[in-house]
Order: sequence, then C-alpha cells, then structure tokens
Amino acid sequence: MTNNRLNNCTYCMAAHTAESRIQKVPAEVVRALREGTPIANFKLEALRLFSIKINQNRGFVDQTDLDAFLAAGYTKANILEVIVGTGLKVLSNYTNHIAETPVDKAFQADAWSESKSDAA
Repeated sequence: MTNNRLNNCTYCMAAHTAESRIQKVPAEVVRALREGTPIANFKLEALRLFSIKINQNRGFVDQTDLDAFLAAGYTKANILEVIVGTGLKVLSNYTNHIAETPVDKAFQADAWSESKSDAA
C-alpha cells in the first residue's frame, strides 16, 4: 500500500484497503498506510520506511537504510522482496493511470485520493 500511495494509484489503494480488511489487518495499520503516517509496530514501520526509500530513490539506498531494515529483523531476501513488490506496483499502478481504471463498486467504500487519504 505504501507504493500505491506514493504512486497515487486510487484503484489499488481502494482494492488493497478492502483486501486488508478481509485479511484482518488492524485498522490503525491500514489508516497509517493510507495516510503515509508512522505505524506503531516497529517492524512494520521499518518495512514502510524502507519501501519509501526504494520507491522514491529508485533503488538507490544508503547502507544505513539497508542496516536499519536488517536491524528491524528483516533479511537480505526481504530486501529483494521489497524491490520485486515495488516493481510489480509500478507496473500495476502505471497501467491503472494510463487505463484510467475505475474503482470497482466492491471497493468504492474504500475510495482514496491523495487529498483524502483517511481510512474508510
């Protein structure tokens, strides 16, 4: 969801918010991801921050960023997973931008926009 927010993908933000609720992700975590605010859970916050670094810096991260991510309990394999996830979201988000994919009725209750980033 961090990548969806950074890439301003209204479709994916709504769809992933709905899916997060189905998966019983805590509402405060979903709200933080939608708003781009810190997550109270240290490990999830480290993941959110690292995802931001990967996305915004196009994969160019400092050793301190890598060290912080690993110190939070993640592995080198998880670094690759964040990179792969970011790449997939770029494909999906950019496709939705160009296709102007409308938010499905099932996800409209979780509509999101950059100016209205509060959790549904």
